[in-house]
Amino acid sequence: MSRIPILFEDGEALVIDKPGGLPIERPRKGGPSLEDHLADLRLGFQRDPVAVHRIDTDTSGCLLLARNPKALKRFAKAFEDRLVGKRYLGILAAIPEENEGTIELALSKISSAEKGWRMIAAKKGKPSITHWQVLGDHDGHALVEFRPETGRTHQIRVHALTGLGIPLLGDPVYGDGKGAPRTMLHAASLIVPREGKPPIEASAPLPRDFAALGFSDG
Repeated sequence: MSRIPILFEDGEALVIDKPGGLPIERPRKGGPSLEDHLADLRLGFQRDPVAVHRIDTDTSGCLLLARNPKALKRFAKAFEDRLVGKRYLGILAAIPEENEGTIELALSKISSAEKGWRMIAAKKGKPSITHWQVLGDHDGHALVEFRPETGRTHQIRVHALTGLGIPLLGDPVYGDGKGAPRTMLHAASLIVPREGKPPIEASAPLPRDFAALGFSDG
């Protein structure tokens, strides 16, 4: 079992660089998950750290873990109050006509026997806001920076498809799943403010599968 890189560490928090494809919770069908790594991530503490928020199984990058229950409660409230700065990088399956903008769409969950569950844009859904900017393009694909204000399930994936009209490359639910080994989304940085302490700040380097598609940190 390979070790997971640690991007930030202090007495109440860890930020790890979660590999793409690793689920946070154990899947019903079994298999590897972040739970396999929690004992290693204790780093001398008596209890396992706990994930404060969720990022999709396919999504790589910054994931905040709390090292005690009080910290977990405070950090969870920071996410709930939209105080956390989140920056994602994604590769779109095509190049959008515009270079930047803001997507505001209410999202709702639907489910069907054939397709399972997914999120859709719906007037009666929960409001969601994402700011985006194209950083570059290569071979018909665009590297886009996403800065979500809200943290809805699958928010960036649905906003890419419905707001930009272009799914993330490799997305099997909101796209055709082709062109990449996974949904190409990376949680590049995270800033969590704290009262009386410096903020938690972490950045995760661009993964190898982004580089394989011709994109780099530079």
